[in-house]
Amino acid sequence: MTTLRILEPVPRVTPLTDPVVLPRGSVEPSAPARHRAALPPRHLADLDLAGRRALGVSLGEPAMRASQLSHHYFGRLVRDPAAMTDIPLAARERLVDGMMPQLLTAVRELECDGGATRKSVWRLHDGSLVESVLMAYSDRVTACVSSQAGCGMACPFCATGQAGLTRNLSTAEIVDQVVWLAGVAVRGLGPEVPARLSHVVFMGMGEPLANYARVVEAVRRLIAPPPEGLEARTMALAEQIASHAPITIQVTKEAIRRILESRRVAAQDDLVVKAYMSKDFAEGVRAFLEKRKPVWTGQ
Repeated sequence: MTTLRILEPVPRVTPLTDPVVLPRGSVEPSAPARHRAALPPRHLADLDLAGRRALGVSLGEPAMRASQLSHHYFGRLVRDPAAMTDIPLAARERLVDGMMPQLLTAVRELECDGGATRKSVWRLHDGSLVESVLMAYSDRVTACVSSQAGCGMACPFCATGQAGLTRNLSTAEIVDQVVWLAGVAVRGLGPEVPARLSHVVFMGMGEPLANYARVVEAVRRLIAPPPEGLEARTMALAEQIASHAPITIQVTKEAIRRILESRRVAAQDDLVVKAYMSKDFAEGVRAFLEKRKPVWTGQ
């Protein structure tokens, strides 16, 4: 991904957390050199609506509270319990603590193109770092999100791949990047930019197919209407998929079929090998390096 030029800090309205904004020339605080990689606590975005209702009941609240909380998170892009005035005051903190644990802590934001492109660095609960980017144009607003902390593909042209894989992100960690960036878009990125997130691409850190079960669940959350999900534009997602190599689409469909049949993470090594040892993958790499459109053969 293109390296972004560090600009002077620009205040943001109601961020996910108060980020650590560093002045020019300072050194970013790093995660501990060694940490135990671990998935985060369960979040409502990890669950479908029925699962959230069951979790709400286990916390001693009526099932409807889970729907209300989901509407705030996905529909209103709200995380602050004080703003959830339709939920009794005594229940707000308990529900947020039990169903919306903080997944991302903002570490740094880089900007270029006059603020139209914003790259965020997040620290996860176990100290891992991931990145996401918000890109604003006159006709669309695109979120580029990570699906893994690091990457195990070891592509020689990719800095993330050379750093190695730390772990897969949870479904909620993927979704939370999109929800946060959707909130930034709604608050406004400029007078000639749509105030709504319209596109989502999984082109941040990591290889989505290597974490396909959780990526598929994240997509389900993004395209479902509130309170089930964010209701992202499915046409934009379809256009993105249609531009991929035929063999990538075939592998993805097979991965989804396995998930739907077993309802659990299925074997995936053969799909990774099929995708990354294909002629189309080699063609895609060559086209990227030569800055041209790839010519897919389906092989």
